[in-house]
Amino acid sequence: MGRKREKELAEGGPAEPAWQEGRGDPVGFSCDDDCFRAMTNSSKFEFRNSKLAGERGLALVIVLWIFIFLFVVAFDFSSSAREEGMAAQRYAEESEGYYLALAGFEDALYRLLYTPAATGQTAKLGGSPTEPQDLVDGNWREVDFGTGSYRVRVVDESGKININRADEETFRRVFANLGVEEPQRSILVDSILDWRDEDDLHRANGAENDYYLSLSPSYTAKNGPFETVEELLWVRGMTPDLFYGSQERETQKLSLREIFTVDSATDRVNLRTASAEVIQALVGLSPERSKDFVKQRSQMSEKTLSDLMKLLGITAGDSALRQFVFTNPSVVAIEAAGRHADSLTRRQVKGVVRLARGNLGFELIRWIDRDTTRTDQ
Repeated sequence: MGRKREKELAEGGPAEPAWQEGRGDPVGFSCDDDCFRAMTNSSKFEFRNSKLAGERGLALVIVLWIFIFLFVVAFDFSSSAREEGMAAQRYAEESEGYYLALAGFEDALYRLLYTPAATGQTAKLGGSPTEPQDLVDGNWREVDFGTGSYRVRVVDESGKININRADEETFRRVFANLGVEEPQRSILVDSILDWRDEDDLHRANGAENDYYLSLSPSYTAKNGPFETVEELLWVRGMTPDLFYGSQERETQKLSLREIFTVDSATDRVNLRTASAEVIQALVGLSPERSKDFVKQRSQMSEKTLSDLMKLLGITAGDSALRQFVFTNPSVVAIEAAGRHADSLTRRQVKGVVRLARGNLGFELIRWIDRDTTRTDQ
């Protein structure tokens, strides 16, 4: 094509324009059919290459999203598996803690049943019968057992004040020693007496159905004996701080649930096993003096009611003498808690038991499976 044009130019023929559509450019470049086809094919090739590159980029993005999705699924699965594994481990540890608590309960019950009542002592928990100690003192005792441990305490219910048998004078003395001021003191005393009596006539500061039905939510007075100490929370004038104890006020550190009971068989308090809290509430001694009395009592191998009265400073003619009795425990509350060595939670159980020594067995009055509790030990 180029030689033909040169020949035409040499012969003086017409010259083709320097630019023909699709075959040249304004600067004098010309292209024959083969060249044009080559350029066209090259453009198509470049277009196909760019299209292929775009498809490859899209495929890469899709693959990345697939990997992200699989990663999220795998992470979620591994997290779920880990949580299920930890839950299974916690369940196993709590189950072991529960049965350790049962072991502590059974150990204490066995010691109580098969120890001579006359001595007032029992064999050491988890130890040998040749190592006697007073078990019914309300103190916690820790025993290592297997891959964990249990702790247990035994409280004589007759060492507390029977809320169904106590009279008005006793209630007033207790609340006064706990630092409850008037008029709340009179409201509490009269309301407790109204709660447990059988009529609907309220005392001067008491409460019956007309008061309780005006509350929201409303309920009725019991008009019968307390079945649990926790019923006190329903009585007019009672507060959680007074029932559970408050650390903010020195006079209200004592808790009524540790002082009162519904399971004692007498209207008197067993001075042989009464706690320092009960002594403080009933006699009015200071916390230090009450604790000192309990400590001295535990150091006496042989003790009588007269001996213990002297420790309290109560003489034979004192009216306070009628508040106490000296006897062997007959109804006890056994509270036990167990935990695995690697666990921070304890499982607790509690049983109130009426004892019949030796082969006569025992009667389980009340059983409570308690929730788990966290410990830093």
